[in-house]
Amino acid sequence: MKASWMIKEVKGIGIYVHWTFLILVGWIVAAILFQGRGWVAASWGVLFIVALFTCVVLHELGHALTARRFGVRTRDIILLPIGGVARMESIPEDPRQEFFIAIAGPAVTLAIAAALFVITTLLFGTAALTDVSFIDGNFLATLMWINVILLVFNLIPAFPMDGGRVLRSFLSRITHYARATRIAAGIGQALAILLGFLGFFTNPFLLFIALFVYLGAQGEAQHAEMRSTFRGWKVGDAMMTHFRALSPDDILGTAADELLAGDQHDFPIIEQDKVVGILPRHHLIKGLANQGRDAHIRETMFQECGYAARDDALETAYTHMKELGCGALPVMDNGQLVGLISLDNIGEWIMVQTALQEGKTTSPRQLHPLIEGR
Repeated sequence: MKASWMIKEVKGIGIYVHWTFLILVGWIVAAILFQGRGWVAASWGVLFIVALFTCVVLHELGHALTARRFGVRTRDIILLPIGGVARMESIPEDPRQEFFIAIAGPAVTLAIAAALFVITTLLFGTAALTDVSFIDGNFLATLMWINVILLVFNLIPAFPMDGGRVLRSFLSRITHYARATRIAAGIGQALAILLGFLGFFTNPFLLFIALFVYLGAQGEAQHAEMRSTFRGWKVGDAMMTHFRALSPDDILGTAADELLAGDQHDFPIIEQDKVVGILPRHHLIKGLANQGRDAHIRETMFQECGYAARDDALETAYTHMKELGCGALPVMDNGQLVGLISLDNIGEWIMVQTALQEGKTTSPRQLHPLIEGR
């Protein structure tokens, strides 16, 4: 992952630390030293953060390994200053599966807190459970109570917390998936506004948490709407069939002329009847700036995008383009180039879908001839 480095791999799942995590560590060290505590106390603070984020990793692995049991692959787990994120390829719309995946993380956190409770009382007695302080308190007791706080926060029934996914899994049994998501996201955004309001009068850090919660809830709602829009549609339903392909031996000037002459922004590159790459608009502009009009396309074309099959799910192609930063993909059918799918024309396709749905035409089979005839 960009701006991250891998620290461990568990069951094929890479665990990464984002560079911003260093800001948190540096801030803690600086705060402790500023208080005159010295380097021993600062080292103790860093050790506590490492222990806490180990608990966070275990929490995310609970999600990831449970998802694997339902056939959902987790790309990686990334640690940020605000916590951890397990990036799954998809979230099952089966309410039962989503419930177990969502609850697995809090279940791990509960188990950690329970284990810390037992160890603390056995080693130090029950009095140690109230000796809570980041530096001066009982290490295990403090770690236990922070895990309890994380557990309670994660179980709030609002996105993007795990409790929001649990809520959606229940709501999905009585209403459709997109509406269930909107309800959970709406609760999350209301919570974010409340946290932000409290942050103005109490702790400014709550403003940061409020922003995270609000944007997370908004993103989850948008993703659910996208899945609802794409459901049942294939790449072939939305692809462009009128486009210009170029050769890797063509010069950038030819591509620039084609760009100016029409509304095509991305060009599939064909050599000996095989797709060998794509020339996105931003690569073309960069190539023109650095190499001039007479440079060959093969020196600038992008070969990392691959292609989409005509029968691929439209959502799969969209996600693939977003993740790789590809503006478009060639569309293949039985080894032949039959179309071009781009983020731009998917956006236009969604606008057409929305207009037709507002006109009470909601069935994919009813819309199909209109979309295919674009």
